[in-house]
Amino acid sequence: MMARVDGTPGTDGPQGIDSIVERLRLIRTVSQQRRYPGRPIPRLPSKHEIIQILLDTVGVLYPRHHGPAGLTPDQTDAHIQRMLGSIRQRLQHQILHEWLLAEDSDPLILGPRAAEAAQTFIESLVRVRDLHDTDIMAAYSGDPSAKSLDEIVFCFPGVDAVLRHRIAHELYKLGATMTARIIAEHSHSLTGIDIHPGAKAGPAFFIDHGTGVVIGETAVVGRNVRLYQQVTLGAKRFDADENGDLVKGQPRHPVLEDDVVIYAGATILGRVTIGRGSIIGGGVWLTEGTPPGTVMTQARPQLSVMTLHGVAAR
Repeated sequence: MMARVDGTPGTDGPQGIDSIVERLRLIRTVSQQRRYPGRPIPRLPSKHEIIQILLDTVGVLYPRHHGPAGLTPDQTDAHIQRMLGSIRQRLQHQILHEWLLAEDSDPLILGPRAAEAAQTFIESLVRVRDLHDTDIMAAYSGDPSAKSLDEIVFCFPGVDAVLRHRIAHELYKLGATMTARIIAEHSHSLTGIDIHPGAKAGPAFFIDHGTGVVIGETAVVGRNVRLYQQVTLGAKRFDADENGDLVKGQPRHPVLEDDVVIYAGATILGRVTIGRGSIIGGGVWLTEGTPPGTVMTQARPQLSVMTLHGVAAR
C-alpha cells in the first residue's frame, strides 16, 4: 500500500521501504565491486568539503570582499594565517582520498605526496592573487559599465569564474584532477561559464557577461584576451586508438595568442591558433587558424523589400 496523501505510511509502508533499501544496497554493492575489484572500498573525497576549501581560499585571497563579516585590518593577517593552515590540512586529506581511488595505490607513499601537494598549492596563492589582480584591471578597463574595482570583485561572474579557474588549475597541475574538476563544476553551476581546469590562461583575462562560455581542457589563452558570452573554444574531433577508446590528453583545443578579442556566440574548434591581436566577430564559426591582426566577421546580411502585387510592403 502506498503512502496516503497526508504523508503517513500505509499498513505495509515500512516493509516496502525495507525492500527498497535492500535492493539499492545490492545495486550499490555490484557497482562498487565493479569499480574496485578485489580490494576494500576506498573512501571518496568530500565534494562539500572541497567546495568549502574553495570558498575559504577565495576568502584568503580577497579577505575584505569574501572573508568573514566584520574582519578588521588589524585582524586580517592572523585570520589568513589560521585559514592557510586549515586549508592546507583539509586539502591534504581530500587529495589523498582522491589519489587512493587509483588501483594499487599505497597510502604510505601517497600520504607524504599529498602533504607536499597541499603545501605547494598554498605557496601558489601569491601567484594566483597577482594574476587575478590583472584580470580585475582588465575587466575595469574593458567594460564601461564598471564603476569601481570593488564592484567587479563583488558582481562580475566572468571575474569570479576566472579566479576559481586559476585556483582549480593549480590543483590540476599538481595531479589532483578530480578535486580541480569539482571546483570547476561548482564555478560552472554558479556562473554559467564552463572552464576545464586544464586550460591555461595568461594575465589580464576578461570574460564579459560570460553565460554559455565553454573552454576545453587543452585550450591556451594568452595575455590580455577578452571573450564575450556563448564563446566556445572546443575540440573539432576526438581521436580513438586501435580499440576504439578515446585518446586522452592530446592537444585538441584552440590557442589564443595575446590581445585577442572574441565576440558573442563565436565558435572555434580544434588545435588552431588565433594570431595576436585578432578580432573574431559574433557568431563566427572557425576550424582554421588566423594570422596575427585578423579581423573576421560574418557576411553582412542584405536587406530585401518584399512586395505584394508589385507594391512595396510597409
